[in-house]
Amino acid sequence: MFGIITLAVAAAATFFGYTQSRRFVRNRLRFVDKVHSGGIPALAGFAAMAVAMPVTAILPLVGFGTALLFGIGVGTGVAAGRSDIRHRRVGSGS
Repeated sequence: MFGIITLAVAAAATFFGYTQSRRFVRNRLRFVDKVHSGGIPALAGFAAMAVAMPVTAILPLVGFGTALLFGIGVGTGVAAGRSDIRHRRVGSGS
């Protein structure tokens, strides 16, 4: 029972990190040239994991894996948002 809840929380955190970071990069960082640098998605993912680590230490049912997946979600979201900008798939609504 707790394993399923833990898995659902980790999946929700990963999905949230991915969608929000992709939307932020696509809509807000559209004209920032630094977002196209090579290591920016990894840096954003590492920073998100570092911010999530204290939160996962306090909350029950989540741990290092959840913080790691959240960081991976943010990093891939930044990379996807960067790709959207390059391929001109920038929209104001989503």
